[in-house]
Amino acid sequence: MDANAEPVIALRGVRADLGSRPVLRGIDLTVHRGEVVALLGANGSGKSTAVRSVIGQVAIHAGEIDLFGTPRRSFRDWARVGYVPQRTTAAGGVPATVTEIVSSGRLSRTRFGVFRTADRRAVRHALELVGMADRAKDNVDALSGGQHQRVLIARALAAEPELLIMDEPMAGVDLASQEVLAHTLKDQVAAGTTVLLVLHELGPLEPLIDRAVVLRDGCVLHDGPPTPAVGQHALPGHDHVHPHAPAGAEPIRTGLLS
Repeated sequence: MDANAEPVIALRGVRADLGSRPVLRGIDLTVHRGEVVALLGANGSGKSTAVRSVIGQVAIHAGEIDLFGTPRRSFRDWARVGYVPQRTTAAGGVPATVTEIVSSGRLSRTRFGVFRTADRRAVRHALELVGMADRAKDNVDALSGGQHQRVLIARALAAEPELLIMDEPMAGVDLASQEVLAHTLKDQVAAGTTVLLVLHELGPLEPLIDRAVVLRDGCVLHDGPPTPAVGQHALPGHDHVHPHAPAGAEPIRTGLLS
């Protein structure tokens, strides 16, 4: 990673509200090319809001966001970005096959929605990456929760993105699927993909993480290597207020992320 290179993601002083409730309180965050950054924090800390603000699903009320050096409001090359949302029950009930769902992730790379040989090959490869090629013709309603999560990840990978943003990819996923997803992500990182992901805990992805960014009450309290203490949801004996946290912000203590 070249620390002097233009960041793939840059948030500067970003503030966002949900209704009347402040969720992000002026956060700064940069993710450089080839880096794997994990956002950690308790429920309500602002993790998901932060990644959703990056892709434009949440409006920001102050600050700036750049993608690949371009202000997000002007960014149009979304084929470079793969997004895996939180898996919810709302995603069920879709009358579509696994291949149809994954193919929808390739549309940004097609010309006028017409699939060519390279597009079909990319969809097959994405299914193979997550171990779902044998379920390609099945309806998504027939899948387990872990298999459905694999399909969502394959959909994001089908466009062969340079940046992969994932919101709680391991949540509610069985151990077998966790291992498949960890292996898939390892391959993507090895190929040079930049990754920003929301996690409740580092878990099996810990070896891949370059930086852990801990949020609390919409503020960045820690931004640094994923030490064992961070992976255990705390930084015991190392109270640390991030330099950009507002005055009076509480330091990280045992149990922060539990």
